[in-house]
Amino acid sequence: MKRLLFILLIAGLWGCNSERKNRASADATESLQATDSTAAEKIIKTADMRFRVKDVQHTKEQLSSTLKAEGGMISEFTLQSSIQQTEKVKYSADSLLELTSYRKEGRIVAKVPAEKLDDFTNKIAKMAVFVDQQSLKMDDQSLNYLSNKLKNNNRAEAVTQLNKHANKKSNNVETALEIKDDYVDKKIENQLIDAKVKYSTLTLDFYQDNTVQKIVIGNDDLYSYRPSFFTRFWLNIQNGWVIFKEFILILTNMWMILLLIAAGYFSFRYYRKKRKASML
Repeated sequence: MKRLLFILLIAGLWGCNSERKNRASADATESLQATDSTAAEKIIKTADMRFRVKDVQHTKEQLSSTLKAEGGMISEFTLQSSIQQTEKVKYSADSLLELTSYRKEGRIVAKVPAEKLDDFTNKIAKMAVFVDQQSLKMDDQSLNYLSNKLKNNNRAEAVTQLNKHANKKSNNVETALEIKDDYVDKKIENQLIDAKVKYSTLTLDFYQDNTVQKIVIGNDDLYSYRPSFFTRFWLNIQNGWVIFKEFILILTNMWMILLLIAAGYFSFRYYRKKRKASML
């Protein structure tokens, strides 16, 4: 009889332990399911637009004002002009008219509150002459966010257990530090996801029609600065007279050579005549 009572007591205790384990497992499963069901959606939105406008600078100012009013901000801005064609034509004797055809383009990367992204893109479309291209991308990071959150809970529990059994001779301290670093990385990753979910990234590329600019500049062709034909003609006559006078002065300095040449010439003629007379 006593033996039978002992067996029944053991069976009852074993049944209670099994029930507790099953209940604990069920509670853990329910807790995890509750966590999964209460996880908020983490949708990251990114949009791109390319459109033509009447004036790039004016559009940039409009976009800045609209972003500020909507609670957004500009994270990147670029404005550039690319020359398509240039030409210089004569404007006056000492100046040229420079004609330049250029294309002006702008680029803005902005952060916009996610709930206002659609309304903001609609406002931009009204600023444009026409829209070349528009796209929207939605990236669901809900599972990654939940995974990081659950893993961090596990890391926190693991660090607590390691700290309880840590001692100078074990490597539990280093292991705890590694787990803490992973915890920080996952936490920052989730914060980045939160920031991207709250503020969508919007890239705007806009341009205007080719513009022709006229500028009067100095003539760098030195030939154009020469005097007129008649002025140069009269100056050359004067210069010729000066050269002629200089030539006379040079001959005057050479009177002795000229005298020797003249004496030689007349001596040659005299000798030639005398030779012809002797031959007759």
